[in-house]
Amino acid sequence: MPDYLSKYQQSLVAKDVFSITWELVPGRGAFEKAQAEVIASAELAAKGGKVHALTLTDNPSGNPAISAEMLGAEVNRLGIEPLVHFTCKDKNRNELEALLHGLERAGVRNLLVMTGDYTYTGHRGRAKPVFDLDATQLLGLIADMNKGLEVPTLRGTSTLVPTHFFAGAAVSPFKALEAEQVTQYFKLKKKLEAGAQFIVTQLGYDARKFHEVLLIMKHLGYEHVPVVANLYVLTLPAARLMNKNGVPGCVVTDRLLAQLEEEAADKATAKEKRLERAARMYAWMKGMGFAGVHIGGHGLKYEDVEFIISRGEELVPNWPDLVREFEYPMPGGWYYFEKDPKTGLNTETPVDRSGSRPGVGLGYRCFRLLHQTMFEPKGVFFRPMSWLARAVDGSRLEHLFTRLEHIGKQVTNECLHCGDCALFDVAYLCPMSQCPKGQRNGPCGGGYQGWCEVYPGERQCVWVRAYNRLKHYREEEEIASRQVPPPDWELYRTSSWLNYYLGRDHTAKRLGIKPPEKKAASG
Repeated sequence: MPDYLSKYQQSLVAKDVFSITWELVPGRGAFEKAQAEVIASAELAAKGGKVHALTLTDNPSGNPAISAEMLGAEVNRLGIEPLVHFTCKDKNRNELEALLHGLERAGVRNLLVMTGDYTYTGHRGRAKPVFDLDATQLLGLIADMNKGLEVPTLRGTSTLVPTHFFAGAAVSPFKALEAEQVTQYFKLKKKLEAGAQFIVTQLGYDARKFHEVLLIMKHLGYEHVPVVANLYVLTLPAARLMNKNGVPGCVVTDRLLAQLEEEAADKATAKEKRLERAARMYAWMKGMGFAGVHIGGHGLKYEDVEFIISRGEELVPNWPDLVREFEYPMPGGWYYFEKDPKTGLNTETPVDRSGSRPGVGLGYRCFRLLHQTMFEPKGVFFRPMSWLARAVDGSRLEHLFTRLEHIGKQVTNECLHCGDCALFDVAYLCPMSQCPKGQRNGPCGGGYQGWCEVYPGERQCVWVRAYNRLKHYREEEEIASRQVPPPDWELYRTSSWLNYYLGRDHTAKRLGIKPPEKKAASG
């Protein structure tokens, strides 16, 4: 199949086009009302010609629904391109690859790659979450497939026919704490390095925070990558839910909620005011420099989308005057750049982060000493430990050695015995046990006020903790310094120490630690 740009990709890269996507939620079932409404909406959008792609969600909020991939193929046949949400929560890496091969064959090329919401419901109880890959690693797989995936065969290596995916990623600028916001941008950098071809923001309403994303892209050297602003038409029930952190990662402040409650008192004009607000957002999003908007909202009809576009275009010339209507800072919220008092947005000067220095406990100090002496290749105990590992590996002592190591790490790090240890990557915090999504490259977008999405108010996000530990030593940039691969399940329930010293795990390979040469057979 010849190489080409999808129509959605063309709309994002063309300088004279403002790209429009409309988000639809397919719902659970195959021939239910929700699916019929999606198809009817797709037909209207195809005829209307205002929308460049229809976004199809993938089991939103961790609830089962019809496959976005399968429905995307059906929408594609209606004459409008789908933008399929492609998430990691329900599928392992092999299933993700299999679906990608199928999507390529069906001509579905536009993907929004995300970690995905934690699973909450399912048949006969909560489904088991998967998260075998994170969004960064999945983007890497897609980039490899676009180049021609190299796969092992009996005769060596074979290269598959390249795919043609246009894969984007998400980022949330709507974080209240320095640690959670900066780690979001560290992960954004990794996503871009892994091959993200466009970026979509999380849902929010603070214009200054939207502007922050554009400046961050420039700051990272990726201003050429298209950024799409998330424009969600907010109803009062949705606002109340988001205000209580009921939708992971979506922020509605008390002030905005109060405005919506006041508007809802007049039922005759409530919808008109919602759509007018959305049109004003459209105007400043376009004027600010976004490549497009991602329009969504519960119960939104195609005629509503057309109104937002047409009214928004009318308002674009005066977009700077609208910005101050959208000042919705989180209480005590942190911004990456200094504020520009003239515009209400940001200057290009980052705030000074050097003043604060979080404290660290004795435990982490001990781990650093252990690391420097035992695991650093120049450490005093590295050579003796390497010799011990070679002696123990494959001997009758290996099982005892593995058990003792695991017991110790279980007590100190809640070790899950993956065998491909990521403690070095997360400031001696285990992402397998202390992050429900097992995130090895940075936080998901669902955290709130520094808390874990799955355990709000109970468990601090592991990446917030890692950032604060590293910042104490002015080493927080280490988080953004490298891509961490997914765990190799060939090493599951084996000794991570042996795997490290004998060159088998991902850290050993990164550091160039070679496996010992095999002894020649005697006689």
